[in-house]
Amino acid sequence: MPASCQPVSLEAAQAAFLQQYPEFATTAFLDDLRASDYARLDKGDHVYLDYTGGGLYAESQIRTHLEFLSSGVFGNTHSNNPASQPMNEHVDKARASVLEFFSASPEEYAVVFTPNASGALKLVGESYPFGPGGLYLLTFDNHNSVNGIREFAKAKGAQVIYTPVLPPDLLIDEARLTANLGRARRGGQSLFAYPAQSNFSGVQHSLEWIDRAQAHGWDVLLDAAAFVPANRLDLSRWHPDFVSISFYKIFGYPTGVGCLLARKAALKKLLRPWFSGGTITVASVQAGRYYLQEGPEAFEDGTLNYLALPAVETGLRHIEKIGVGNIHTRVRCLTGWLIGELQRMTHSNGNAIVRIYGPVDTRSRGGTVTMNFYDPQGRFVDHELVERRAAEHRISLRTGCFCNPGDGELALEISSDELTACFVSSKERLSRDDFRRCIDAKSTGAVRVSMGLATNFSDAFRFLHFSRSFLDKSSEDI
Repeated sequence: MPASCQPVSLEAAQAAFLQQYPEFATTAFLDDLRASDYARLDKGDHVYLDYTGGGLYAESQIRTHLEFLSSGVFGNTHSNNPASQPMNEHVDKARASVLEFFSASPEEYAVVFTPNASGALKLVGESYPFGPGGLYLLTFDNHNSVNGIREFAKAKGAQVIYTPVLPPDLLIDEARLTANLGRARRGGQSLFAYPAQSNFSGVQHSLEWIDRAQAHGWDVLLDAAAFVPANRLDLSRWHPDFVSISFYKIFGYPTGVGCLLARKAALKKLLRPWFSGGTITVASVQAGRYYLQEGPEAFEDGTLNYLALPAVETGLRHIEKIGVGNIHTRVRCLTGWLIGELQRMTHSNGNAIVRIYGPVDTRSRGGTVTMNFYDPQGRFVDHELVERRAAEHRISLRTGCFCNPGDGELALEISSDELTACFVSSKERLSRDDFRRCIDAKSTGAVRVSMGLATNFSDAFRFLHFSRSFLDKSSEDI
């Protein structure tokens, strides 16, 4: 057995880890918090490593929200009756808490509540004034909800431009980005969209692109959903025109609530293609006219999830008390250690057990680590099988391409010719199984683990121990 795969006790491994990452000790209070507020993890012997998919809520958040719901009678916010008035005040408090959390000036930014980050992105896509001469520039590694905006852009006659990321680190092609930013046309509406952190590779792109793009005449859409759970986004320093966020990714509860943080000047550019209940001041059937509300209410279709919004304020207070910087330190240390150990693991013949997609150090990356497992002959192990095996060990991770086809295609070395052939061969629809057969011997997905505020060293150690179970086993045996 290679030295890199020799079993080591948890205690010995943790002692070595703390020598390598002494700053981790400053986050020791999070171990106490886990024991008190996330005790269900250890009670259930559960290793949760899917924080990019969804954060975990603290038990204290739930108690606080239950006490709130039990304390009064709360009605629909589209009224001024005694049950609705206090609820309207709580909605206003939730908006203010979001602005405060992101250091966004209420004079500059507005908070539009949405069902999730995808809902926020759809609002921008359907309402942005694309047209002939306009441009939609985006990076290869965007989430599908950002990719989907291209359909609105194309339908209105705008040009869609992708800037590639470069394997193996999946960092942006800086020269191509610089050239593409220079293509903004005077008089044409130009929107540049990119993720602050890729939900596939964990790559963190420079926030300096915001200022660079705006200096060239672009409006900037920043997808911050994967970034903000463990990183500070300071909107007093950075001023993207639009920011999409899902709150459950930050603090677990409530689900079904996200927001679009929009500069008020940028919000005025958006042209809604319809109106709905809650978005208008007046609408007439006989006159065939309507007038939209001013500000964020014009974009909040129907009735807000008003009973959940006070829980957003509670969740943000919970994170502020912990400190985003402390979460960042913990996640960075655990991620750096895990990547280093995975990189050192080899089969007896010297071949790597895992291949990591994205940076293999803690520079320019967050706590998302995506990989595939390989047998001694270099054949990939089906990612879905890895997920099933992990479940047997009470490890929650995620597999697939994570709604990020650009990163997935490049990381898995699926060529444009192969993809074109797959789509041409399918007249009506292409199922996942059809796609797997079309690509044949190549993997169509990967294994993703991600760390968060309640992750401890034991979680990372247990995943590493699980990874060693693939040592010297052929893909057929597995």
